[in-house]
Amino acid sequence: MFGERLLRARSAAGLSMKQLAEKAGVSANMIKKYEHNQSVPGSDVLVKMSRALNVRNEYFFRPTQVELKNIEYRKRQTVSAKMLAQIHADVIDQAERWLELTNLWPNFPVPHFSQPDLPDERIESYQQIEHLADCVRQQWGLGHQPITHLIDVLESHGILVIVTDVAHSEKFDGCQAMVDAIPVIVISAKWPGDRQRFTLAHELGHLILHHCLSPHLDEEKACNRFAGALLFPSCAVFQHFGTRRSRLEDQELYLQKMDYGLSMMACIYRAADLTVITEAKRKEMIMQFSVRKWRKKEPGEQVARESTTLFPQLIFRALGEGIISEGKAAELMGMSLVSFHRERKLGWSDDHSYQ
Repeated sequence: MFGERLLRARSAAGLSMKQLAEKAGVSANMIKKYEHNQSVPGSDVLVKMSRALNVRNEYFFRPTQVELKNIEYRKRQTVSAKMLAQIHADVIDQAERWLELTNLWPNFPVPHFSQPDLPDERIESYQQIEHLADCVRQQWGLGHQPITHLIDVLESHGILVIVTDVAHSEKFDGCQAMVDAIPVIVISAKWPGDRQRFTLAHELGHLILHHCLSPHLDEEKACNRFAGALLFPSCAVFQHFGTRRSRLEDQELYLQKMDYGLSMMACIYRAADLTVITEAKRKEMIMQFSVRKWRKKEPGEQVARESTTLFPQLIFRALGEGIISEGKAAELMGMSLVSFHRERKLGWSDDHSYQ
């Protein structure tokens, strides 16, 4: 197990055996032996490797080991195998810490994921997906208002959301997998909020629609339709844009982007999906976006990025309820005990004792 963890941490750090060996003061052949479990490093070498790999010593001896199953990366052709290895290693590390925390609780206060109760009939058209998205909103108590924080919604329904901050992960288009029967959705911390949210909703679409679609429907297109309908439901589109328009103002698109948290271009697609504008008008507006270079970066403020807060909340709750020690909490957070204690006390430093 030590060797596998070392290999994973080295992949996550993007270091070759030779580079890690130089930082640890050993030969590259020695690193190879460590990774093949043919030798175990002494404490001095272990400390140097931990610093080089930006992990705590305890990482190498963590009792929980997970495997990502049914993993599906949605990536661009420019994403290298090295970057995917780094993302994979980061996802495994975060999932392991989540499961270790889960196993420490007598009764973990997060429900298991269960499929929403949807109509039994097979989906024969993309228009039917509008109704399914409305059903999910209704069953999850979301109404028709903007979803303020989509990660919170997914996590509260048993989906593990992992936000990876690996270098250059903005080129990565998302990932879905299973860990111990827990659905996992992975997004990048480097994306703007509208892209994060659309990817989260799109991956939820894969999770919900996978076995419901007729063979003649394209699953990626169906999940895009689901994502748009979940984030900007049809009744809201008609309320804000009307039922039939010859054109849409840029400011209209921008205001709905900031309200509903999806891109201006996605708002155009929603209007076309619901025939508020014609397909010809959609193509014309997308062409204008290309000319203005808005497809790469839209004007104005960006939708705020989302992050997960459930994991640290559960760590502090477990600490408060006496389920874990401060040392274990620091380890799960990937922080030194001193740094964690400072964060725990919100910077207050009159008590320097540790539990």
